[in-house]
Amino acid sequence: MTLTVRVIAPDKTVWDSEAEEVILPSTTGQLGILGGHAPLLTAIDTGVMRVRPQKDWVSIALMGGFAEVEADEVTILVNGAEKGDSIDKESARSAYNDAESRLQKAENGDNLQEKIQAKQGLKRARARLQAAGGMVS
Repeated sequence: MTLTVRVIAPDKTVWDSEAEEVILPSTTGQLGILGGHAPLLTAIDTGVMRVRPQKDWVSIALMGGFAEVEADEVTILVNGAEKGDSIDKESARSAYNDAESRLQKAENGDNLQEKIQAKQGLKRARARLQAAGGMVS
């Protein structure tokens, strides 16, 4: 049984195709979706979604949003998304290292807003790097 999967960001539709399986980064943990799944509405965290249209998996970096599953249709509305194969791994690695440095600097300071922004920046950079196929320590 296949699923119809759509990933929609404000500026474009990132994915609109059939798939055998989807793994979503929900705010409560990884969530696997197969055909015949019960209806569901969940919040999506910043992280990597994996979708399997045939044999191979495709990674998509998601920047938070919501997902709805109903009648073998998975609709994911996100603040931003990028397919892993369109992300340059080296620039993603560099952005991740920069985000780690910003977080370390913010952790030593007293500005709470700066700490929160640095943590969110690191989550986005980690998702992009992982979707591109890079390893995160």
